[in-house]
Amino acid sequence: ERPPDPYASQQAPKRLTFLFDVSSSMSSYSMDGRMERSLEAATMVMESFSGFDHKFRYKFRGHSGSTDDLVFVQEPKYPTSEQQRLNVLRAMNLHSETCASGDHTLDATKIAIKEITKEDADEYFVVLLSDANIAQYGIEPRDLQALLDMDERVNVFILFIGTMGRQAELLRSELPNDKVFVTLDTSDIPKVLKRVFLSSILKQA
Repeated sequence: ERPPDPYASQQAPKRLTFLFDVSSSMSSYSMDGRMERSLEAATMVMESFSGFDHKFRYKFRGHSGSTDDLVFVQEPKYPTSEQQRLNVLRAMNLHSETCASGDHTLDATKIAIKEITKEDADEYFVVLLSDANIAQYGIEPRDLQALLDMDERVNVFILFIGTMGRQAELLRSELPNDKVFVTLDTSDIPKVLKRVFLSSILKQA
């Protein structure tokens, strides 16, 4: 017997924006696997949501020292073939290799939170992926907390997919552990994303 569909009763689609870190540090320190983790996470999302447009509408945005809103994927032009998905990954990797140093993490997330609520949805999610290389740009835990609290309609989550030393753990230790995660192993990312969606279902129950 098939398990019940937790999304069966939803009238409007859930809307999700994934903010990928495509800054120069993602490329410069890629030897620790941070870029690979990011691209694998992107692949997993594209494959998982394929064919479920009526339930989920998602966007891929990139943030780096050069931009606070680089578009990689948005409706209705979802990548449906392996080649199209590969093109998205190549664009993400190329930008990281060629962009200017700097950081637009905060601005990118603010834009995403404001933008996502402009359209009707069953629920709103903004998932920020970062390599935690943000302290040198004056970004503190309180700045990230402000993003989490910016709009009560939007579920904001932060995934630290890279770190220099204990950067990521120190940031996470000062933020809510049900909203901020350190995912330094590729296998951790799908577990965290499942936890994110499960928490929303339980909250509505």
